[in-house]
Amino acid sequence: MTLDQALDAMRAHIDPKRAVESAAYHKQTREVLGVSNPVLNDLTKAWRKELSVEERVALADALWNTDIFEARIAAAKLLTQARMRPDEGAWELIKSWVPQFDSWAIADHACMAGQKRLIADPSRLDEVEEWVSAAPWPDTLWTRRAALVITLPWTKQNNPKPEEQEARERILGWVAGMTSLKHGAMQKAVAWWLRDLSKHDADRVRTFLMEHGITMKAFAVKEAGRHIGFTPEDVPAPIAGELSDEVETDMSMAPAGINDDDNTPTDTASEEE
Repeated sequence: MTLDQALDAMRAHIDPKRAVESAAYHKQTREVLGVSNPVLNDLTKAWRKELSVEERVALADALWNTDIFEARIAAAKLLTQARMRPDEGAWELIKSWVPQFDSWAIADHACMAGQKRLIADPSRLDEVEEWVSAAPWPDTLWTRRAALVITLPWTKQNNPKPEEQEARERILGWVAGMTSLKHGAMQKAVAWWLRDLSKHDADRVRTFLMEHGITMKAFAVKEAGRHIGFTPEDVPAPIAGELSDEVETDMSMAPAGINDDDNTPTDTASEEE
C-alpha cells in the first residue's frame, strides 16, 4: 500500500457537499475531501490487516504529511490498535504530531491512538507530563490539551489497581494546574476529564471541584459536575465566568469516540481494539 494508493482509495469516496459542510464545521483551511467516518474505518481496518507495523507507521507518517483533513484522521486510525508490537515507532510518530495539532477533530483521533500506546506502556506518562507545562502559552494550547485527552483511560476504572490509582492522582494534579487556564478549549478539556471520572469516582470529583472549582469557569464546573449533581453554586466561593450553554453545544466536549457523520468525537464506543 503506497501513499498514492491510499489517497486514491479515499478520493474514490469524495462527497463535495460533505466536504463543504465539514470544512465549515471544523473551521478547516486545509483540504477536506468529504469522506465519511465509516469509509475511513473500513479503509484503515483493511490497511491494518494488510500492512506490517513498520509499514503502517510509514504510511501513517506519509498520510499525515499530506495535511489533508481525512488523511490525517486516517493516519491516526492506522495506529489505533491495542496490540501492536513493536510499538515504539508508532509512539514516536504520535508524539511528533502533538505540536502540530490545530484542530480538535484531528487531535482527538490522534490522541485516541496515543491512548492505546500509553495503556501498553504507562511509563510513557513521563513524556506526556512534559506537555503539561509546554511554553509559551497560549501557543501550546493544543499540546497541553492533548495531555488530558490522551490520558482519559485513567478516568475509566471502577476499581483501579494501586498503580492505576497513583497514575490517576498524578494526572489530577495536571488537571488542577490547568484549571486556571481560562481559554475555553482548555476549560472544556478539564471539564471533560472530570466529567468522565465522575462516572467512576464521584466522590473524588466532588472533592476536586470543592478545592479547585474556584479557579474554573462556571460552565466548566457545570459540565464537570453534570453526572453527580454538582453545580457552580456548590463551589464554596465565587468562580470566574458566567453560566454558559457553550459546553452543551460544542462537540469538542464529547468523550473520545467517533461520530459517523462528520468525523467528530462523540459519546459512542471507542475505536478498534
